[in-house]
Amino acid sequence: MSKIEENQDREDRIDMEAVVDAYGPEERATGWYYYLDDKMKFPFEASCIKKIKSSPLNEGEKVTVLEMADEGDLKGIYVNIQWKDRSFSVPLEQLHPLDVDEQTVEAVEDWQYWVDCGYQF
Repeated sequence: MSKIEENQDREDRIDMEAVVDAYGPEERATGWYYYLDDKMKFPFEASCIKKIKSSPLNEGEKVTVLEMADEGDLKGIYVNIQWKDRSFSVPLEQLHPLDVDEQTVEAVEDWQYWVDCGYQF
């Protein structure tokens, strides 16, 4: 069961732009990677919105998102960040963009919606 209310406009955009013609986990992961890479304008500042075990970030901490991490991970979408003089990758669903264009916000929110709905590659 979904954690959030269905958003038909977002569902349609995801179906038609991110996972269009994707017939399996690898193709969905690739579709998402290129959809997000194309829509987000790097670098941008972001705030951590939730603690995730695989990441050292705590809620409220600010980072600079540099670029998409390497594609090929079927566990999720990761971005490379700069934080406390270090660079490493974190899950995109952990971040909220700050002072960015609408397209970047929409892309990040599309991915977060996908994750919150419990969808998988």
